[in-house]
Amino acid sequence: MGSVTLDSPWMEFDLGDEMQVLSWSLNRPGFVAARRIMWREVRNADLPKDVDVDLWLSDVIRAKGAEDAVVLLTSRPLRHVIQSEAEVEGIRAHAVATVGFSNGERVGHRVDRTDAQFGTINLALHLTEGLTQAALLECMSIVVEARTAAVMDAGHATTNGPSTGTGTDCVAVASPLGATRYAGLHTAVGEAVGRSVYDAVLRGAVEWLKTVKETGHA
Repeated sequence: MGSVTLDSPWMEFDLGDEMQVLSWSLNRPGFVAARRIMWREVRNADLPKDVDVDLWLSDVIRAKGAEDAVVLLTSRPLRHVIQSEAEVEGIRAHAVATVGFSNGERVGHRVDRTDAQFGTINLALHLTEGLTQAALLECMSIVVEARTAAVMDAGHATTNGPSTGTGTDCVAVASPLGATRYAGLHTAVGEAVGRSVYDAVLRGAVEWLKTVKETGHA
């Protein structure tokens, strides 16, 4: 499986080979080919109100020499990264997550976040099974479903009810390009993906909530 290396304020998830990666990342959204998914830890001071986030990110990616990577932004300290692996019928899934709820939301609602700090859930999933693009789309749906289930089970609440995510979540899923056409809940792919993602996000959520309860801040 892939390997994770922390070099603050960066973290690299090396997939081991070039893969098809699907995400809505700021720098390389959609279907792209990449060998690595990277996190960039940010503080409020990095992104003042008047900053052009796309330009800022482009500059820091260029300085890092990471133009080939899919890059995720997180305010969660990278030392809190959570990893989880699952194997079903020889298919292996490896989830890597940073989890925070400072801007938790319930789907179908919006909380006024003017001048608020932002936390987020950034999640990457590496799958060993070769998938068609359609199956990778289905895999993305399972990843998001597992993330949402974990968030709800963790019990974080907003003024509109239990959180289902945050307003700035980002997900990247990676697999070899292959012939497997289905990745739903009835498949080994779906089971492995769902289990690894659910475990990683739930553990990250519980840790974040515990930190806030004990210290008053994330």
